[in-house]
Amino acid sequence: MSLIPEVKCRRCGESFSVLRSRCPNCGTRRVTQSSRTPAPTPSTVKGTAAYERAETNTRWQMIFGLILVVAVILAVIVMVSTSLSGLDNQAGRSTNNVPSTPTPVVESTAPTPEAPPTPTPTPPPSVEGINIQCFGTNVVNEFTMSLSRDPKIELQAQVLPLEVFTAENTRVTWKSSDESLFIVTPGEDTRKCTVEMLQTSTTPGTLTISCNDYTMELVVRLVP
Repeated sequence: MSLIPEVKCRRCGESFSVLRSRCPNCGTRRVTQSSRTPAPTPSTVKGTAAYERAETNTRWQMIFGLILVVAVILAVIVMVSTSLSGLDNQAGRSTNNVPSTPTPVVESTAPTPEAPPTPTPTPPPSVEGINIQCFGTNVVNEFTMSLSRDPKIELQAQVLPLEVFTAENTRVTWKSSDESLFIVTPGEDTRKCTVEMLQTSTTPGTLTISCNDYTMELVVRLVP
């Protein structure tokens, strides 16, 4: 059992350490719940006039509720009895007036439908490369984040060739090597993401970008 307690994210339900200020899964900020106890109202304190009035109102509400339940049950019984009597009378008239005739047997001559052919799945298109842009500039091998200047930046991936990303089965995935250093939040368009720096580190992290069968890595330097 871990010595550090954990809390659940109020958005995605993921459990994480109370030492973190944000959820590592979705990036939602943790909200500290208040430990204050609400003061009792006068109607909950015995011996007060408000308490006596609340008790009286509760008893009358129970009496009216019982009367209403009994009235509903009686109404349902009357409606069911009336419906059953009407069905019995109608069935008796139908039996006396309509002669029974045998139902003709019709042989089905419709052809048996054939099962549709199983479609062959289309293989995902091949990706030749991915260009990463930050602030409108191409990122080649690494980029630097500053906790005091730009702790949160937006990246955009350009999948090559350009027409590949129009396929329905093509999407870009982003992964942080250490979510205690920085977290990655993808956008609705998977080609875009937000990288948020959580703390500085002398050891750089790694951001992994994948699309179909192509994978690349960028070095992330985390400075004060």
